[in-house]
Amino acid sequence: MKLLLPKAFQSHCVKVFHKDHGWAEASHSPQFHESICHFMAYAHNSVNEMSAKFQQNERRYNYTTPKSFLEQITLYKNLLEKKVQKMYQHKEHLVNGIQKLKTTASQVEDLKYKLASQEAELQLRNQDAEALITKIGLQTEKVSKEKAIADAEEQKVAAIQAEVSRKQKECEDDLMKAEPALVAATAALNTLNKVNLSELKAFPNPPVVVINIMAAVMVLLANKGRVPKDRTWKAAKLFMGKVDEFLQALINYDKEHIPENCLKVVKEHYLKDPEFNPNLVRTKSFAAAGLSAWVINIVKFYEVYCDVEPKRQALAQANAELAAATEKLEAIRKKLCELDLNLSKLTTSFEKATEEKVRCQEDVGRTNKTIELANRLVKGLESEKIRWTHSVKSFEAQETTVYGNVLLTAAFVSYVGSFTRLYRQELVERMWLPFLKSQKIPIPISEDLDLVAMLTDDAMIAAWNNEGLPSDRMSTENAAILTNCERWPLLIDPQLQGIKWIKNKYGTDLKIIHLGQKGFLKTIARALACGDIVLIENLDETIDPVLDPLLGRNTVKRGKYIKIEDKECEFNKNFRLILHTKLANPHYKPELQAQTTLINFTVTRDGLEDQLLAEAVSIERPDLETVKSLLTKQQNDFKIQLKLLEDDLLFRLSAAEGSFLGDTELVEKLETTKSTAAEIELKVTEAKENELNINEAREHYRPAAARASLLYFVIHDLSKINPIYQFSLKAFNTVFQKAIGKAEASEDIQGRISNLTEAITYFTFLYIGQGLFERDKLIFLSQTTFQILLRNKEIEHAELNFLLRFTVEHTYKSPVDILTNESWSAIKAIALIDAFRGLDRDIEGSAKRWKKWVDSECPEKEKLPQEWKSKTSFQKLMILRALRPDRMTYALRNFVEEKLGSKYVDGTRTDLAKSFEESSSATPVFFILSPGVDPLKDVETLGKKLGFTIDCGNFHNISLGQGQETVADEVLEKAAKHGHWVILQNIHLVVKWLGTLEKLLEEHSKGSHSDYRVFISAEPAPTPEEHIIPQGILENSIKIINEPPTGMLANLHAALYNFDQDTLELCAREQEFKSLFFSLCYFHTCVAGRLKFGPQGWNRRYPFNVGDLTICVNILYNYLEANTKVPWEDLRYLFGEIMYGGHITDDWDRRLCQTYLEEFMSPSLLEGDFALAPGFLAPPNLDYIGYHKYIDEMLPLESPVLYGLHPNAEIDFLTVLTDTLFKTLLEMQPRNVLAGEVAGQSAEEKVKNALDEILEKLPEEFNMAEIMQKSTVRNPYVLVCFQECERMNILIREIQRSLKQLDLGLKGELTFSPAMEALQSSLFYDLVPDAWTKLAYPSTYSLAQWFNDLLMRCRELDTWTQDLVLPAVVWLSGFFNPQSFLTAIMQSMARKNNWSLDKMCLTTDVTKKARDDYGHPPREGAYIFGLFMEGARWDIQAGVIVEARLKDLTPAMPVIFVRAIPVDRQETKHIYKCPVYKTKIRGPTYVWTFNLRSKEKPAKWVIAGVALLLAV
Repeated sequence: MKLLLPKAFQSHCVKVFHKDHGWAEASHSPQFHESICHFMAYAHNSVNEMSAKFQQNERRYNYTTPKSFLEQITLYKNLLEKKVQKMYQHKEHLVNGIQKLKTTASQVEDLKYKLASQEAELQLRNQDAEALITKIGLQTEKVSKEKAIADAEEQKVAAIQAEVSRKQKECEDDLMKAEPALVAATAALNTLNKVNLSELKAFPNPPVVVINIMAAVMVLLANKGRVPKDRTWKAAKLFMGKVDEFLQALINYDKEHIPENCLKVVKEHYLKDPEFNPNLVRTKSFAAAGLSAWVINIVKFYEVYCDVEPKRQALAQANAELAAATEKLEAIRKKLCELDLNLSKLTTSFEKATEEKVRCQEDVGRTNKTIELANRLVKGLESEKIRWTHSVKSFEAQETTVYGNVLLTAAFVSYVGSFTRLYRQELVERMWLPFLKSQKIPIPISEDLDLVAMLTDDAMIAAWNNEGLPSDRMSTENAAILTNCERWPLLIDPQLQGIKWIKNKYGTDLKIIHLGQKGFLKTIARALACGDIVLIENLDETIDPVLDPLLGRNTVKRGKYIKIEDKECEFNKNFRLILHTKLANPHYKPELQAQTTLINFTVTRDGLEDQLLAEAVSIERPDLETVKSLLTKQQNDFKIQLKLLEDDLLFRLSAAEGSFLGDTELVEKLETTKSTAAEIELKVTEAKENELNINEAREHYRPAAARASLLYFVIHDLSKINPIYQFSLKAFNTVFQKAIGKAEASEDIQGRISNLTEAITYFTFLYIGQGLFERDKLIFLSQTTFQILLRNKEIEHAELNFLLRFTVEHTYKSPVDILTNESWSAIKAIALIDAFRGLDRDIEGSAKRWKKWVDSECPEKEKLPQEWKSKTSFQKLMILRALRPDRMTYALRNFVEEKLGSKYVDGTRTDLAKSFEESSSATPVFFILSPGVDPLKDVETLGKKLGFTIDCGNFHNISLGQGQETVADEVLEKAAKHGHWVILQNIHLVVKWLGTLEKLLEEHSKGSHSDYRVFISAEPAPTPEEHIIPQGILENSIKIINEPPTGMLANLHAALYNFDQDTLELCAREQEFKSLFFSLCYFHTCVAGRLKFGPQGWNRRYPFNVGDLTICVNILYNYLEANTKVPWEDLRYLFGEIMYGGHITDDWDRRLCQTYLEEFMSPSLLEGDFALAPGFLAPPNLDYIGYHKYIDEMLPLESPVLYGLHPNAEIDFLTVLTDTLFKTLLEMQPRNVLAGEVAGQSAEEKVKNALDEILEKLPEEFNMAEIMQKSTVRNPYVLVCFQECERMNILIREIQRSLKQLDLGLKGELTFSPAMEALQSSLFYDLVPDAWTKLAYPSTYSLAQWFNDLLMRCRELDTWTQDLVLPAVVWLSGFFNPQSFLTAIMQSMARKNNWSLDKMCLTTDVTKKARDDYGHPPREGAYIFGLFMEGARWDIQAGVIVEARLKDLTPAMPVIFVRAIPVDRQETKHIYKCPVYKTKIRGPTYVWTFNLRSKEKPAKWVIAGVALLLAV
């Protein structure tokens, strides 16, 4: 959150300004440079401070980085440049305009002379045009004749062309026949080479056929057809001469011209020879074979070629005729072109003449009109002159303040976007403005500076409002930041108001994409090149790294390209990127925040109030709201129109050169502007009167809108309790409208408003309440009540803060028996508040009266003693929390009932049919599951009633998991199309598919069948970190929670409801079966009901369910049928170890389960008068209805005693419930730190004070080297001491390191890390930081108590390390690892007595003495103290465990003497094996088992959950 900003930034800032000479010159303010730099650095640091407050109070993250500082400088330069340029330009236009006014009058006469010359010119132009028309007629006739000749000639050419094509095709076809022979000849030549020809030539006396082949070749190659007479082999060899040349002669042979005599000789003398065959010759000579093939194929080719020759000649003749005809045609065409060109020139001349004629006519008309308007123009502009002169003076004044104004505006745009309204005001008004004025050289700024006006104007704001931007100040600021920021804007927009405006504003020009959608990178690349606007919707907290270069504008090649993936995309300067998230409180990393401008579009309470007011009035008084919105739109349109007209007029007037009276448009614009301005003035006056009347009538409805806005923000904060509680503004609007529709009518307006407010509150409670767990309904109601009372100023902020925090920093010893030390310390803390001064003295002085009140069963219903009875019901809550925290849940319920009404606290069961009426194809029903309840049976029942069943094929039930996602995809599509119902069960099991489901639901919500419905079910996540259901699914659904009943009565009935009369009649041994069956139901109710008592009920939470009970009943039936006697042992084992025991993971819980069964499943159950609980006997033999009746009549009132626990267990459970409830309420409070923290100090000061106090009191580390030198003895006790000191050192070191780091962070000298944020939050909420807890010991204390406890531990260790002698009495609770000390007792006695360690155990003797009664340790073992008993108490006189006293929850134990003995000497009779735990959390904090004496059966204490605790 905080990033280091050294003074180097200021110097960098100065360098940038001085380096940029152009800018420095433009600014004309070198004297302010230093002040500007100081302000920029201060602004950056002040934002760091504000971000810390913002995170602390709102839990929102805003970061500044060096990049954001540099962006501020760039933005300042650019904004100043634009502003100065715009100012000078506007001023110049005005000055020009005024100048033009002075010269206007003299120009009117010139217009008259101009008109005369224009009329003369017009006459000449008319004559020219007539002459040209005659010429064009003659030329057109000539062209027509020539065209006819050309057409005839063209037909002849076409006929010749066809003939030529036919002949050419014939020639080509014939030649194709010769092609194979030619190919074969070429192939034959390819077989010849220098080597095989040389080989042939070297034959001394070849076969005759070879000689003949060479002779044939010689004949064909004979020069000029002279056939050689000597065709012997010798002649042939000479003829071959050089082999290369011979081969070349063959290749280049003129195959189309073989002399006739040569051909004849070859055919007659050689080719007729049957041996003249390449295949036969090949065996004799490869080269000869090739030559023979060549001769044969060349002759074949020539013969075909000769057949074609006549046809070729005919073709050549035809081509010659075609060329002649074509030449003739070209000549005719050329002539035609020349004629066309002449005609075209004449036509062009005619058009030009006509244009000139028209122009002259228009000029004459325009000049006439201008003369007519001139006088009006002069008069009209005269009145503008005064206004423009004032404007010029205003601009001159701005020339001195522009630097300060823009400086503040640049800081505003750069930094405030992510903050809410109050933080923005604090920064600008209480930090930046005073700093600017306090500089050595103050930078001048405008007196009534409006930063939004610096960035935009009324016309632009009006346009935005027309496009759907809410009209509250926050939204306008956001829009101004969005349109002016240097970095890409990133909208935080959970209610989708910002995105709605942006889509309307940019319309079809906007390219909308989602990250990860198909082809999104191509869309971005195209938009980059074309300079489009891209909106990336619904971002998560992380953004695909592939977009980093785009977000950071990391251009390459001189800013012309941006790299996306591996591709360089062209970067158009007009490209704009808008990022959007609908996450309510995203945590974006500093590097992303450095690249973007975060803009918080979250709806504000005031903004929402105005919107809801408009909504309420439009329903209640549509006439008023219609007029109001029409007036607003009309006013907005007028502002836009007038601004455009004025700007255009001034621009034209300024840009007009010479005589501008000719600019008719300008004159008309002026007239329009004047008449529109006059019209607007009239309308504005009229509208203001109407608006006053309308607003007065509308204001009556504000209390209802204010209540609705307040409720929405309470609902919005419910996600802090459980992330599954997410509700959209759209859904809330629906409830709001429904409430208005259902509110009671009233003749009196005030009565109607009161009814509206009540209806809105109650319908919101019903809608939200159906989707809240019972434990959270009271939180919601309390928060709603507190916020309403705060708004109505019925309670004080300071008192509410105290009630919720209940910070008791010091522990005092109680001077009266009626109060514990904790209660007395709380009373002392309350007595410091003005309204409660003297409360502690009164309680001490009138202890009897207060005892009666404190001990009463329901003190929340009794009046307080003495004059304290006059305190308000809220102040009574504060006293009650100190004295009877266990009654706070009841007291809060009564408080809500008193303030809101009884219907809010009376239990209401959700009616699915009513909830279904509110659902639609776009609004699914979402069941949040709780153990033991199946809401989908109700859906099936409702479906049957409305005709939707599986048998009809229009009801689909899909249990997700095991690859059912594709099935669900198909079913949803089908259901949306045909109007079916779909149940999607357990969607929490398909984490990866949830994003797809969200998109599918969104797709099918539009345009699907009206009967289409989706019902979803999921379990809530155990912790917020594990929450996975997407926001979109939750916000758009109607959430419903059905919880199982609570209390013994309801649960015992519920257990029986799983069976019927048939079950009772199953077994032949009716009496035994029924007795055991009822006992089993009671056992089930006990084990499930104990869970509410926390660790005293069970060490760990287990999902006991109805399935366990039904299976156990089946087992009971089977075993009774199969055995003649009741198999008690077998049944207890099956129930306790397998069925219910199957869930249990803790050995002490297993012992408890077995003990319950030993009590409830024993032969005495069948002997009559067996008590299942005090005052509740096992029932006699009854039927099914009889058992239900027996429970109703005989079961005592709900009490821990029914479960075998002491009544104190309820006090403890209720106290824990109270603490949790108030802790949650505290976290839900809107933290308005700017209005001043209650105690008069800011959150940061509170953290700083706590930090300083801890560092001041924190002891130094133990000097281990020094301690180790004090004694050479290394017995087990000394080693334990060393280990404890070392662990304490590690903890002290971490506390010191982390606090010093946080201190530097708070000073702005170190970057704020997540660990520092967590530490800061813990100090603020008085919680022990996680980083310390990991190195410490289990503890349930607040930070103040924990630190005092740490100091006590250090003192104990310090005393021990003085001489390393075992203390007289050891404070066992003070150890990091108490087991190590207890093990040391065994080790030291084992060494002393030479016993085997594995055959020893510890024995405990509880003494009758206190710690101070002992001066030295025992000879063997050790005295220990610091233990407390929960669930019972120790009777010091009798030396046994006995029943606890009421309200004494954890009485302290006397000193205990612990020593080791051999296992065989251990006492086993009248002993309760008591577990020892470090804290009330029990479970994982188990230390040891102490054997304590008891006169009662150990089972009593096991079921009562009796244990020793080291800290309470």
